[in-house]
Amino acid sequence: MNELNNLLESNSETIINNAVQGLSRSALKHYNVYSEEENRSRMSRLFNTTLECIKNRNLIPINLYSQKLASERFKEGFFLQEVQTAFNVLEEVLWQLVTEKLEPEKYPDAFGLISSVMGAGKEALAVEYVSLVTDSPRKPSADIDRLFLGT
Repeated sequence: MNELNNLLESNSETIINNAVQGLSRSALKHYNVYSEEENRSRMSRLFNTTLECIKNRNLIPINLYSQKLASERFKEGFFLQEVQTAFNVLEEVLWQLVTEKLEPEKYPDAFGLISSVMGAGKEALAVEYVSLVTDSPRKPSADIDRLFLGT
């Protein structure tokens, strides 16, 4: 869906700005400690990884990013729900942009791609957090990569 790719790329600055604003309204303990610029940089990395996955129809980058992010945030003392909220805020901004800029007949594909990537990222994040908390090996609940590829 090249139209979605183009929409996200051409609105990347607005997407990141809106997501950072949403994050600041969420009053998350650990994110409030960081400057707006640091939160913008972090949100930018999440957005760029999401965009890469959507463009390439590949969930590996978001899974790897989420695992690394979970490890970093866990060591920094973040709660899982704080990091999950950052994903949710970005997803909400993306959905809003789709409903504002695309024709309704394009919604299912656009929402499906966005939700697949964000869902895979949130699952990888949660699985890694649980692994770190319980000191047990990672085990995803479903083979999301296969679902994304339609196999």
